[in-house]
Amino acid sequence: MRRFYSSVRAMLRARGRGQATAEFAVVAPLLLILICGAIDFGRALNDVQIMADLTRQGSNLASRGTPLNESNAAVISGESGLDLVHHGEVISTSVTNENGTYKISGQDTSTADGLTTLSATSKVGTGVGATATLSTAAQNAIPQNGQTVFVTEIFFTFTPVTPIGALTQSAISMPSQLYDSAYF
Repeated sequence: MRRFYSSVRAMLRARGRGQATAEFAVVAPLLLILICGAIDFGRALNDVQIMADLTRQGSNLASRGTPLNESNAAVISGESGLDLVHHGEVISTSVTNENGTYKISGQDTSTADGLTTLSATSKVGTGVGATATLSTAAQNAIPQNGQTVFVTEIFFTFTPVTPIGALTQSAISMPSQLYDSAYF
C-alpha cells in the first residue's frame, strides 16, 4: 500500500510542475507588457517634470532682464537630463499689455546649435506685433497697461526605450511630442 501512495505523490508532484510552467507561460507576457509600459510612462512623467522646471527657469531669466536668445541658450545648455540638443526646441516670447490687447513684443525660437527651426509653433502666437493668445491666468498676471509677461515654451520629442513601450505609445495614444510652458 505504501508503494501506491508514493507513486501517486510522485505523479501529483509532476503534474504540479507542469501546471506552474503553464501558468508562468500565460502570465509572463502580460507582466512584461506592464513592466515595459510602466518604465516608459514613468520616463515620460519625469521628462514633463524636468520641462516644467526648465520653463520656469527660462521665464524667470527673461523677466530679470536676460535677452530672450540668451535665456533660451541657458535652458538648452543646462544640465537637465533631457537631450534638448537633439530632441527639443525652446521658444521664449515677451507679451505686452497694450490697452487691453496682448501683443507679442519679442520672440526667440532656438535649438541647441543656434538653428531656428519651424518644427514647433508657439501656442502663444508668432511674430512681433501679432496678437498673443494667453490663458486667463496669464492675462490676469499683466493687468496694467504697458506691463510685460515672459512666456517660455519647450517642445520635446519623447522616444520610448522599450519595444513594447513603442507599441503602447501608439495603442494608448501617449504623445510623441511633450509640451510645457511657464510665464513670469
